[in-house]
Amino acid sequence: MKIHLPNSAFLGNIDSFFRGFDPNDSTILHVTSNKKWISVHPLVLTMIAALGQSTHGHVGFEVLQAKSKHYFERMGLFKALGLRSGISITEHDPSGRFIPITQILNSSSLSEFITDMVPLLHLEPSNAEPIRYIVSELVRNVLEHSESPNGAFVAAQYYHKSNTIRIGICDSGVGITKTIRKSHKAIDDLQALRLALTPGITGTTPREGGTEQNAGAGLFFVKSIAAVNGDFFGIYSGKAFYKLLRQDRDKKELLNADPFSDRHSAENNYPYWQGVAIGIDMKLDEHEKFTSLLEHVRTVYTRAVRERKKGRYKKPIFI
Repeated sequence: MKIHLPNSAFLGNIDSFFRGFDPNDSTILHVTSNKKWISVHPLVLTMIAALGQSTHGHVGFEVLQAKSKHYFERMGLFKALGLRSGISITEHDPSGRFIPITQILNSSSLSEFITDMVPLLHLEPSNAEPIRYIVSELVRNVLEHSESPNGAFVAAQYYHKSNTIRIGICDSGVGITKTIRKSHKAIDDLQALRLALTPGITGTTPREGGTEQNAGAGLFFVKSIAAVNGDFFGIYSGKAFYKLLRQDRDKKELLNADPFSDRHSAENNYPYWQGVAIGIDMKLDEHEKFTSLLEHVRTVYTRAVRERKKGRYKKPIFI
């Protein structure tokens, strides 16, 4: 496999980074980089960490710019790949600035991570709560559905100038299509993503609204939080990539059950990603009170499931 780090890869322009990924020969990972400078979304780091784990340490890593090399060392990328960077840095307290790449293997380590994460962010409770919820939901999805022995990789970074936190979560498991097809028909990876983002649909059962343990709500809730906040959200699995674009300010309150009804981009012709990669940006000063936001999302979820049940079981009328 080959992957190249460009000088910039954030959710707004990450499409070209994905298209540069070469998934051939999964026994080795070769990472190259831009010669001048590199500034990337935490999702990029978690993807490389997940790839490195799946190749069992057969990694070639070329970083051609010393400043970027220090950044990768501090974010824990060399450690995640099992490599030595050859440099020594003074590790200042990351509190309120970033969370290095962290591998989460089970629900216990997830609980520990969530507990440790919130104080590191140094945020007011109203700002920290949606971040804690998003990370918990997305990692729980990985642990329950990915079947990956390597679990989930998580990283986050705070950007003071824009007052934004960017979060990346990735795994190298079976991917969304295989999970969805256990209970639903999906002709390709993009349709599988669409179903996975639709409220009340889960790969654990064909039943509308899911089960008590898995209601098919996690990804829909996360996507809806991003939509209301006017944030980016992206999910990449198989050959498909769905990106929620920033919603129009006067339409942010309109939550759609169908993710394709939101302002978005989506294609089904990307290099094949084995697993799921998710990125989200959260502007911390533009979201509703979290409890009222969740209640709003739950209302839309309940209505969408109820209407789909009606449509599914409506008896035909013969004249």
